[in-house]
Amino acid sequence: MQHGPTRSSAPNEPILGILMIFGLFGKKNHNRTIVERQYAALTTAARQPGFYDGLDVPDTVMGRFEMLSIVMILFFRRTRSSPTSGQEIAQEIVDAFFQDIDYSIRELGIGDTGVPKRMKKLAGMFYGRLESYAAAMDAGDREALAQALRRNIYPEPRDEPPSMLGLADWMMSAETHLSGVSGAQIATGSASLPVPA
Repeated sequence: MQHGPTRSSAPNEPILGILMIFGLFGKKNHNRTIVERQYAALTTAARQPGFYDGLDVPDTVMGRFEMLSIVMILFFRRTRSSPTSGQEIAQEIVDAFFQDIDYSIRELGIGDTGVPKRMKKLAGMFYGRLESYAAAMDAGDREALAQALRRNIYPEPRDEPPSMLGLADWMMSAETHLSGVSGAQIATGSASLPVPA
C-alpha cells in the first residue's frame, strides 16, 4: 500500500502555489488602482482654491500640508466604520500620503540623514491633529475645532489670527457628506468631498 502523496498530485502543487501568488498579485494591483484613484481625488480636494482664497488657509508648503492632513483625517474617520477592505484602503492612502511627504522633503533638498527626523516630526503632527480634530468633531464643538485649526495652521504668534470657523464648518459639513458615501464608493476609490463655497 502506498503512503504519502500520490505521483499524480505532485505536479499540481507548484501550479497551486503559482495561482496563489498570481491571486495575491492581482489583488494588490487592484487595490493599488483603487488607492491611486482615491488618493488623487483627496489631494485634488485639498488643493481647491476656496480653502486658500476664502477659508484662511495660507497657500504655503505648510498650509498645503495642513489641508492634506485635514482631508486625510476626514477620510480616515469615514472609513473606520467600513468593512476591513475599506479600512485597508484608508491605511494604504495614509501610507501614500507619507510617501509623498518623504518625496517632497527630499525635493526640498533635505539630505538622507535629515529625512527620518523630519518624517517623525510630521507624523507626530499628523496624529496629533487627528486626535484634536476628532475630539472636537465627536463632541460637535465647532468652536473647539476652530481653535485647534487656528493653533495648528497659525502656530506663530500674531495680532489677530483668523477665527478658522469657516474651515471648521466646512469640515463638519464634509463629515456629514462623507457619512452618506456608500461602502461601494469607498471600496472602489470613488469617495468625494464637497468643494468649499
